[in-house]
Amino acid sequence: MLVVQNLCLTFTRCLNNFLKQMNAAKRVLAQELQVFEQKFSENVQSSNALLDRIMKFIIRRKGKQMRPMFVFLAARIAGSVTDTTYRAASLIELLHTATLVHDDVVDDASTRRGFFSINAIWKNKVAVLVGDYLLSKGLLLALDNDEFRLLKIVSTAVKEMSEGELMQIEKTRKLDIKEELYFEIIRSKTASLLASACAAGAWSASRDEHKTRLLHAFGEKIGISFQIKDDLFDYGNDNIGKPTGIDIKEKKMTLPLIYTLQHADEATRRKIIYIVKNENKKKEKVKEVIDIVLQSGGIEYAREKMQAYQTEALDILQQFPESAARAAMEDLVHYVTQRKY
Repeated sequence: MLVVQNLCLTFTRCLNNFLKQMNAAKRVLAQELQVFEQKFSENVQSSNALLDRIMKFIIRRKGKQMRPMFVFLAARIAGSVTDTTYRAASLIELLHTATLVHDDVVDDASTRRGFFSINAIWKNKVAVLVGDYLLSKGLLLALDNDEFRLLKIVSTAVKEMSEGELMQIEKTRKLDIKEELYFEIIRSKTASLLASACAAGAWSASRDEHKTRLLHAFGEKIGISFQIKDDLFDYGNDNIGKPTGIDIKEKKMTLPLIYTLQHADEATRRKIIYIVKNENKKKEKVKEVIDIVLQSGGIEYAREKMQAYQTEALDILQQFPESAARAAMEDLVHYVTQRKY
Protein backbone atom coordinates (compact mmCIF):
# COMPACT_ATOMS: atom_id res chain seq x y z
CA MET A 1 0.00 0.00 0.00
CA LEU A 2 2.82 2.39 0.91
CA VAL A 3 4.56 1.68 -2.41
CA VAL A 4 1.39 2.54 -4.33
CA GLN A 5 0.96 5.75 -2.34
CA ASN A 6 4.56 6.76 -3.04
CA LEU A 7 4.13 6.08 -6.75
CA CYS A 8 0.95 8.15 -6.83
CA LEU A 9 2.68 10.96 -4.98
CA THR A 10 5.64 10.85 -7.37
CA PHE A 11 3.33 10.93 -10.38
CA THR A 12 1.36 13.86 -8.96
CA ARG A 13 4.54 15.85 -8.33
CA CYS A 14 5.81 15.11 -11.84
CA LEU A 15 2.48 16.04 -13.40
CA ASN A 16 2.36 19.30 -11.47
CA ASN A 17 5.88 20.10 -12.61
CA PHE A 18 4.97 19.46 -16.25
CA LEU A 19 1.87 21.62 -15.96
CA LYS A 20 4.01 24.41 -14.51
CA GLN A 21 6.35 24.15 -17.50
CA MET A 22 3.43 24.42 -19.93
CA ASN A 23 1.75 27.17 -17.93
CA ALA A 24 4.97 29.21 -17.82
CA ALA A 25 4.97 29.39 -21.61
CA LYS A 26 1.25 30.17 -21.66
CA ARG A 27 1.73 33.01 -19.16
CA VAL A 28 4.45 34.57 -21.29
CA LEU A 29 2.24 34.24 -24.37
CA ALA A 30 -1.14 34.98 -22.76
CA GLN A 31 -1.94 37.95 -24.98
CA GLU A 32 -0.63 36.36 -28.18
CA LEU A 33 -2.56 33.13 -27.62
CA GLN A 34 -5.78 34.99 -26.94
CA VAL A 35 -5.46 36.97 -30.18
CA PHE A 36 -4.39 33.82 -32.04
CA GLU A 37 -7.51 31.90 -31.00
CA GLN A 38 -9.69 34.65 -32.42
CA LYS A 39 -7.71 34.88 -35.66
CA PHE A 40 -7.63 31.11 -36.10
CA SER A 41 -11.42 30.91 -35.67
CA GLU A 42 -11.81 33.58 -38.34
CA ASN A 43 -9.41 31.81 -40.68
CA VAL A 44 -11.39 28.54 -40.69
CA GLN A 45 -14.86 30.05 -41.09
CA SER A 46 -16.84 28.85 -44.07
CA SER A 47 -20.09 29.90 -45.76
CA ASN A 48 -20.84 26.20 -46.17
CA ALA A 49 -23.09 25.18 -43.27
CA LEU A 50 -21.63 21.68 -42.91
CA LEU A 51 -18.03 22.90 -43.06
CA ASP A 52 -18.71 25.69 -40.59
CA ARG A 53 -20.28 23.22 -38.15
CA ILE A 54 -17.26 20.91 -38.44
CA MET A 55 -14.83 23.82 -37.99
CA LYS A 56 -16.57 24.84 -34.76
CA PHE A 57 -16.29 21.22 -33.59
CA ILE A 58 -12.54 21.25 -34.35
CA ILE A 59 -12.01 24.53 -32.49
CA ARG A 60 -13.83 23.21 -29.39
CA ARG A 61 -11.56 20.15 -29.18
CA LYS A 62 -8.22 21.92 -29.75
CA GLY A 63 -5.21 20.48 -27.94
CA LYS A 64 -2.44 22.05 -25.87
CA GLN A 65 -1.52 24.55 -28.66
CA MET A 66 2.10 23.49 -28.46
CA ARG A 67 2.93 24.33 -32.08
CA PRO A 68 1.51 27.87 -31.97
CA MET A 69 3.46 28.38 -28.74
CA PHE A 70 6.67 27.36 -30.52
CA VAL A 71 5.85 29.83 -33.32
CA PHE A 72 5.29 32.74 -30.93
CA LEU A 73 8.26 31.95 -28.68
CA ALA A 74 10.57 31.60 -31.70
CA ALA A 75 9.31 34.97 -32.94
CA ARG A 76 10.00 36.66 -29.61
CA ILE A 77 13.43 35.04 -29.37
CA ALA A 78 14.33 36.19 -32.91
CA GLY A 79 12.68 39.62 -32.67
CA SER A 80 9.09 40.52 -31.88
CA VAL A 81 5.64 39.23 -32.76
CA THR A 82 4.13 40.73 -35.93
CA ASP A 83 0.99 40.24 -38.01
CA THR A 84 3.02 37.74 -40.02
CA THR A 85 3.62 35.75 -36.82
CA TYR A 86 -0.12 35.30 -36.33
CA ARG A 87 -0.44 34.13 -39.91
CA ALA A 88 2.49 31.75 -39.38
CA ALA A 89 0.86 30.29 -36.25
CA SER A 90 -2.47 29.85 -38.05
CA LEU A 91 -0.76 28.29 -41.06
CA ILE A 92 1.07 25.76 -38.88
CA GLU A 93 -2.08 24.92 -36.90
CA LEU A 94 -4.15 24.54 -40.08
CA LEU A 95 -1.57 22.17 -41.52
CA HIS A 96 -1.26 20.22 -38.27
CA THR A 97 -5.04 19.86 -37.92
CA ALA A 98 -5.35 18.74 -41.56
CA THR A 99 -2.77 15.99 -41.01
CA LEU A 100 -4.57 14.80 -37.85
CA VAL A 101 -7.89 14.58 -39.68
CA HIS A 102 -6.30 12.61 -42.51
CA ASP A 103 -4.36 10.41 -40.06
CA ASP A 104 -7.61 9.42 -38.34
CA VAL A 105 -8.99 8.28 -41.69
CA VAL A 106 -5.86 6.29 -42.51
CA ASP A 107 -5.75 4.72 -39.03
CA ASP A 108 -9.54 4.21 -38.89
CA ALA A 109 -9.46 6.00 -35.52
CA SER A 110 -12.79 6.74 -33.85
CA THR A 111 -11.51 9.20 -31.21
CA ARG A 112 -9.10 12.11 -31.00
CA ARG A 113 -8.23 13.93 -27.74
CA GLY A 114 -11.19 12.40 -25.94
CA PHE A 115 -13.68 13.41 -28.64
CA PHE A 116 -15.12 11.47 -31.53
CA SER A 117 -12.96 11.92 -34.65
CA ILE A 118 -14.29 13.70 -37.74
CA ASN A 119 -14.50 10.44 -39.66
CA ALA A 120 -16.37 8.73 -36.82
CA ILE A 121 -19.13 11.37 -36.96
CA TRP A 122 -19.22 12.42 -40.61
CA LYS A 123 -17.55 9.38 -42.29
CA ASN A 124 -14.32 9.12 -44.28
CA LYS A 125 -15.29 11.04 -47.41
CA VAL A 126 -16.23 14.14 -45.45
CA ALA A 127 -13.13 13.83 -43.24
CA VAL A 128 -10.79 13.69 -46.26
CA LEU A 129 -12.46 16.75 -47.78
CA VAL A 130 -12.24 18.59 -44.43
CA GLY A 131 -8.51 17.88 -44.30
CA ASP A 132 -8.16 19.19 -47.85
CA TYR A 133 -10.16 22.27 -46.92
CA LEU A 134 -7.92 23.03 -43.93
CA LEU A 135 -4.80 22.65 -46.07
CA SER A 136 -6.20 24.92 -48.78
CA LYS A 137 -7.15 27.56 -46.19
CA GLY A 138 -3.58 27.56 -44.97
CA LEU A 139 -2.17 27.93 -48.48
CA LEU A 140 -4.55 30.77 -49.29
CA LEU A 141 -3.78 32.51 -45.99
CA ALA A 142 -0.13 32.69 -47.08
CA LEU A 143 -0.78 33.57 -50.72
CA ASP A 144 -3.40 36.24 -50.03
CA ASN A 145 -0.87 38.04 -47.82
CA ASP A 146 2.18 37.47 -50.07
CA GLU A 147 3.83 35.35 -47.37
CA PHE A 148 5.89 33.34 -49.87
CA ARG A 149 8.75 32.53 -47.48
CA LEU A 150 6.27 31.14 -44.95
CA LEU A 151 4.64 29.14 -47.72
CA LYS A 152 7.98 27.62 -48.69
CA ILE A 153 8.82 26.74 -45.08
CA VAL A 154 5.48 24.98 -44.53
CA SER A 155 5.28 23.36 -47.98
CA THR A 156 8.72 21.83 -47.41
CA ALA A 157 7.44 20.37 -44.15
CA VAL A 158 4.38 18.88 -45.89
CA LYS A 159 6.63 17.24 -48.49
CA GLU A 160 8.97 15.83 -45.85
CA MET A 161 6.11 14.54 -43.69
CA SER A 162 4.64 12.68 -46.67
CA GLU A 163 8.03 11.23 -47.63
CA GLY A 164 8.68 10.13 -44.06
CA GLU A 165 5.33 8.38 -43.73
CA LEU A 166 5.78 6.55 -47.04
CA MET A 167 9.34 5.59 -46.14
CA GLN A 168 8.12 4.13 -42.85
CA ILE A 169 5.34 2.17 -44.57
CA GLU A 170 7.81 0.76 -47.10
CA LYS A 171 10.43 -0.29 -44.56
CA THR A 172 8.02 -1.56 -41.90
CA ARG A 173 7.00 -4.40 -44.19
CA LYS A 174 10.50 -5.88 -43.96
CA LEU A 175 11.32 -4.83 -40.38
CA ASP A 176 14.84 -3.98 -41.56
CA ILE A 177 15.05 -0.38 -40.38
CA LYS A 178 18.53 0.58 -39.20
CA GLU A 179 19.13 3.39 -36.73
CA GLU A 180 20.24 5.88 -39.40
CA LEU A 181 17.06 5.31 -41.40
CA TYR A 182 14.93 5.53 -38.26
CA PHE A 183 16.28 9.01 -37.53
CA GLU A 184 15.70 10.06 -41.14
CA ILE A 185 12.09 8.86 -40.92
CA ILE A 186 11.27 10.65 -37.66
CA ARG A 187 13.13 13.77 -38.78
CA SER A 188 10.84 13.88 -41.81
CA LYS A 189 7.49 12.68 -40.47
CA THR A 190 7.56 14.18 -36.97
CA ALA A 191 10.31 16.75 -36.45
CA SER A 192 9.80 18.63 -39.73
CA LEU A 193 6.52 20.21 -38.58
CA LEU A 194 7.97 21.46 -35.29
CA ALA A 195 11.05 22.70 -37.15
CA SER A 196 8.84 24.60 -39.59
CA ALA A 197 6.89 26.14 -36.68
CA CYS A 198 10.10 27.52 -35.17
CA ALA A 199 11.47 28.64 -38.54
CA ALA A 200 8.20 30.35 -39.48
CA GLY A 201 8.14 32.17 -36.15
CA ALA A 202 11.75 33.30 -36.52
CA TRP A 203 11.23 34.52 -40.09
CA SER A 204 8.01 36.35 -39.21
CA ALA A 205 9.80 38.38 -36.56
CA SER A 206 13.22 38.99 -38.08
CA ARG A 207 13.32 38.30 -41.85
CA ASP A 208 16.77 36.97 -40.96
CA GLU A 209 17.84 33.75 -42.70
CA HIS A 210 20.53 32.92 -40.14
CA LYS A 211 18.10 33.13 -37.20
CA THR A 212 15.53 31.20 -39.22
CA ARG A 213 18.00 28.38 -39.92
CA LEU A 214 19.12 28.26 -36.28
CA LEU A 215 15.59 27.97 -34.94
CA HIS A 216 14.67 25.47 -37.66
CA ALA A 217 17.56 23.29 -36.44
CA PHE A 218 16.39 23.79 -32.86
CA GLY A 219 12.85 22.70 -33.74
CA GLU A 220 14.12 19.66 -35.60
CA LYS A 221 16.19 18.46 -32.66
CA ILE A 222 13.42 18.92 -30.13
CA GLY A 223 11.00 17.23 -32.56
CA ILE A 224 13.26 14.17 -32.69
CA SER A 225 13.39 14.15 -28.88
CA PHE A 226 9.60 14.34 -28.83
CA GLN A 227 9.30 11.23 -31.01
CA ILE A 228 11.82 9.23 -29.00
CA LYS A 229 9.79 10.09 -25.88
CA ASP A 230 6.73 8.69 -27.63
CA ASP A 231 8.73 5.53 -28.39
CA LEU A 232 9.54 5.14 -24.71
CA PHE A 233 5.87 5.32 -23.68
CA ASP A 234 5.32 1.94 -25.35
CA TYR A 235 7.60 0.31 -22.78
CA GLY A 236 6.22 1.96 -19.66
CA ASN A 237 6.41 5.38 -18.14
CA ASP A 238 9.36 5.64 -15.76
CA ASN A 239 7.85 2.90 -13.57
CA ILE A 240 4.54 4.81 -13.45
CA GLY A 241 1.95 3.12 -15.61
CA LYS A 242 2.12 -0.11 -17.60
CA PRO A 243 3.77 -0.87 -20.93
CA THR A 244 1.27 -0.73 -23.80
CA GLY A 245 3.00 -2.55 -26.65
CA ILE A 246 0.87 -0.59 -29.12
CA ASP A 247 3.82 0.14 -31.41
CA ILE A 248 4.75 -3.55 -31.48
CA LYS A 249 1.15 -4.49 -32.30
CA GLU A 250 1.25 -1.99 -35.18
CA LYS A 251 4.67 -3.26 -36.34
CA LYS A 252 6.29 0.11 -35.76
CA MET A 253 10.05 0.05 -35.51
CA THR A 254 10.92 2.30 -32.58
CA LEU A 255 14.39 3.15 -31.31
CA PRO A 256 14.40 0.77 -28.27
CA LEU A 257 13.35 -2.12 -30.53
CA ILE A 258 15.87 -1.22 -33.25
CA TYR A 259 18.66 -1.09 -30.68
CA THR A 260 17.62 -4.48 -29.30
CA LEU A 261 17.55 -6.09 -32.75
CA GLN A 262 20.98 -4.67 -33.59
CA HIS A 263 22.55 -6.06 -30.40
CA ALA A 264 20.67 -9.36 -29.99
CA ASP A 265 22.09 -12.74 -30.96
CA GLU A 266 20.72 -14.26 -34.16
CA ALA A 267 18.24 -16.59 -32.43
CA THR A 268 16.76 -13.78 -30.31
CA ARG A 269 16.62 -11.49 -33.33
CA ARG A 270 14.71 -14.06 -35.39
CA LYS A 271 12.35 -14.65 -32.47
CA ILE A 272 11.55 -10.93 -32.10
CA ILE A 273 10.97 -10.47 -35.83
CA TYR A 274 8.70 -13.52 -35.97
CA ILE A 275 6.58 -12.27 -33.06
CA VAL A 276 6.28 -8.74 -34.48
CA LYS A 277 5.33 -10.07 -37.91
CA ASN A 278 3.09 -12.99 -36.98
CA GLU A 279 2.09 -12.88 -33.30
CA ASN A 280 1.79 -9.16 -32.64
CA LYS A 281 -1.85 -9.49 -31.54
CA LYS A 282 -1.05 -11.93 -28.75
CA LYS A 283 -0.61 -10.11 -25.43
CA GLU A 284 1.76 -12.65 -23.94
CA LYS A 285 3.98 -12.56 -27.04
CA VAL A 286 4.05 -8.75 -27.13
CA LYS A 287 5.00 -8.78 -23.45
CA GLU A 288 7.79 -11.20 -24.30
CA VAL A 289 9.24 -8.71 -26.78
CA ILE A 290 8.85 -5.87 -24.28
CA ASP A 291 10.73 -7.89 -21.66
CA ILE A 292 13.59 -8.58 -24.10
CA VAL A 293 13.82 -4.87 -24.95
CA LEU A 294 13.84 -3.92 -21.28
CA GLN A 295 16.64 -6.40 -20.56
CA SER A 296 18.70 -5.40 -23.59
CA GLY A 297 19.37 -1.82 -22.51
CA GLY A 298 17.24 -0.45 -25.33
CA ILE A 299 15.30 1.86 -23.03
CA GLU A 300 18.44 3.40 -21.52
CA TYR A 301 19.96 3.84 -24.98
CA ALA A 302 16.85 5.57 -26.34
CA ARG A 303 16.66 7.82 -23.29
CA GLU A 304 20.33 8.81 -23.74
CA LYS A 305 19.67 9.69 -27.39
CA MET A 306 16.62 11.73 -26.41
CA GLN A 307 18.65 13.66 -23.84
CA ALA A 308 21.45 14.23 -26.34
CA TYR A 309 19.07 15.85 -28.84
CA GLN A 310 17.55 17.89 -26.04
CA THR A 311 21.00 19.16 -25.06
CA GLU A 312 21.79 20.09 -28.67
CA ALA A 313 18.50 21.98 -28.88
CA LEU A 314 19.24 23.90 -25.67
CA ASP A 315 22.75 24.71 -26.96
CA ILE A 316 21.17 26.41 -29.97
CA LEU A 317 18.95 28.51 -27.71
CA GLN A 318 22.03 29.67 -25.81
CA GLN A 319 23.10 31.53 -28.95
CA PHE A 320 20.21 33.96 -28.41
CA PRO A 321 20.09 36.62 -25.66
CA GLU A 322 18.45 35.79 -22.34
CA SER A 323 14.78 36.71 -22.22
CA ALA A 324 11.46 35.60 -20.80
CA ALA A 325 10.69 34.00 -24.16
CA ARG A 326 13.93 32.03 -24.19
CA ALA A 327 13.30 30.83 -20.63
CA ALA A 328 9.76 29.77 -21.58
CA MET A 329 11.11 27.95 -24.64
CA GLU A 330 13.57 26.10 -22.40
CA ASP A 331 10.63 25.08 -20.20
CA LEU A 332 8.86 23.69 -23.28
CA VAL A 333 11.99 21.74 -24.21
CA HIS A 334 11.99 20.11 -20.78
CA TYR A 335 8.25 19.45 -21.00
CA VAL A 336 8.68 17.61 -24.32
CA THR A 337 11.17 15.12 -22.88
CA GLN A 338 9.73 14.80 -19.36
CA ARG A 339 5.99 14.66 -20.12
CA LYS A 340 4.00 11.75 -18.77
CA TYR A 341 1.44 11.57 -21.59
